[in-house]
Amino acid sequence: MEFVYEGKTKDVYALEDGNYLLKFKDDVTGEDGVFDPGANTVGLQIEGAGKAGLRLTTYFFEILRDRGIPTHYIDANIDEAEMIVKPAKMFGKGLEVICRYKAVGSFLRRYGMYAKEGQELDAFVEVTLKDDDRQDPPISADALHMLGILSLDEYVELKSLTQKISGIVKEELAKKGIDLYDIKLEFGRMDEGNGIMLIDEISGGNMRAYKNGVYIEPLELEKMLS
Repeated sequence: MEFVYEGKTKDVYALEDGNYLLKFKDDVTGEDGVFDPGANTVGLQIEGAGKAGLRLTTYFFEILRDRGIPTHYIDANIDEAEMIVKPAKMFGKGLEVICRYKAVGSFLRRYGMYAKEGQELDAFVEVTLKDDDRQDPPISADALHMLGILSLDEYVELKSLTQKISGIVKEELAKKGIDLYDIKLEFGRMDEGNGIMLIDEISGGNMRAYKNGVYIEPLELEKMLS
């Protein structure tokens, strides 16, 4: 096992068989000690966050596998906070894809002149560059194409997969009376070069979920679904 790089919330190792191992950490994104799934810096540590994130990720990735949705997931060891995944090629230096059902977070900060907090959004998809120095700027489909990051056909596939996956997560949460406000996903090209698959994770750390109008912390969300 060879160390590849240290991420904000996971460390990545290359395995001898060509797959990768993700080690989930207790670091979560936020600012000034306050959790924020939309932040691009590690703001705090929450004990047990790594295992909780992996538990939810495994839960959702196995549902997606049963639905025929392509992901990089192979297997997981919850006790060790480790997940084995297939190799994938990033788009450029990395993209984040957000699906929004309510106007909150950075959407509200950007469009507050027109949007009201909590306003209904119809699975609005937005893509941002993974660029800490520039605060993860949003980017359009045309710009992605012109800069050689993503073709227009790939963007259509990316958007469709995002809405399909987010809809499945939304349905699962609704079974517990939980409302999904938004979710952040990541995708990569399959190593064989024939399509796009979901990578990274699906956990409380990359979504905003509410029950009866009250925000659910990541660890609490995992408990509600386990």
